[in-house]
Amino acid sequence: MRTVIFDLDGTLADTSADLIAAANTAMQAMGHAPQLRVGQDDATAFRGGRAMLKLSLERMGHGDVAGEVERGYPILLAAYGEALDVYTRLYPGALDAVQALWADGFRVGVCTNKPELLADQLLQRLGVRDLFASLIGADTLATRKPDPAPYVAAVEQAGGAVARSLLVGDTVTDRDTARAAGVPSVLVTFGPLGQSVADMAPDALLGDFGQMLDVARALLD
Repeated sequence: MRTVIFDLDGTLADTSADLIAAANTAMQAMGHAPQLRVGQDDATAFRGGRAMLKLSLERMGHGDVAGEVERGYPILLAAYGEALDVYTRLYPGALDAVQALWADGFRVGVCTNKPELLADQLLQRLGVRDLFASLIGADTLATRKPDPAPYVAAVEQAGGAVARSLLVGDTVTDRDTARAAGVPSVLVTFGPLGQSVADMAPDALLGDFGQMLDVARALLD
């Protein structure tokens, strides 16, 4: 069974503003000034909570970045869980693309480095959870992307075959995950990294979700 597995943050949905808000809230809770800005730090937001805290603390010249990141991470997760869909929206055409894949006989799932519970809650609030036959998060297994195990689990949970699957993402982590699993990678160009994702040499680029079905057919048929 042909299967398309999507990353979530920066691929299916623009979650950057809510992620940045949570990081700034965590910084304030720890007694620091907020450091991140929407539009400027979106790429870091899509790399996750620890990356955002690390950048924030480095900007202010904190003397114990690693320790403070670990102190702030649970605070960030709690803040994000309370407000994860204030600004977040699916990218234009994402819903139609997923529905078109299903209509063409593809299985569809999600593999993300967001904690599974938060990913599930976000997809529920966006009204699209039922469109994905699998959901594997950062804490579902003992490992996370770019280890291939979460990707393989996402394909199998969706009822697909790894040999006839591909991963759609937005970062080098997704590209590396696909390579480790021995499957094609498709990177979107509408995220903060833009056309520069071409430098990562994915198997295909996706500039618009209207191209998704054609790209999937070309790589898997």
